[in-house]
Amino acid sequence: MGGYGVMANEESVDYSVHEAWNEATNVYLLVILVSFALLMYARKNKRKIMRIFTMPPAVAATPEPNFYDSLQKVRLRQQLEMYSLARKFDQQHQQAQAQESVQLSME
Repeated sequence: MGGYGVMANEESVDYSVHEAWNEATNVYLLVILVSFALLMYARKNKRKIMRIFTMPPAVAATPEPNFYDSLQKVRLRQQLEMYSLARKFDQQHQQAQAQESVQLSME
């Protein structure tokens, strides 16, 4: 009869392992169902989701200034300044020649 008591202890099954396995299986099943639902939602509303991640056109329209473009603008500004100085010099030189010719003609 003492051996029967020992056998009873060995035959008893620990159900906490089975309960933990059932809970874990339920969690995995829930995760799979939620991810499947999100996948279906993403397929239906792809445009709405993509609109969240795209940049607005105003932000994308302001690129960084190109170094060579700024150099070209500086060079163009220098050329315009030199041209305007040359025109002023030519006008002053022509006025001086006109005054000299008037003075020579008066003599």
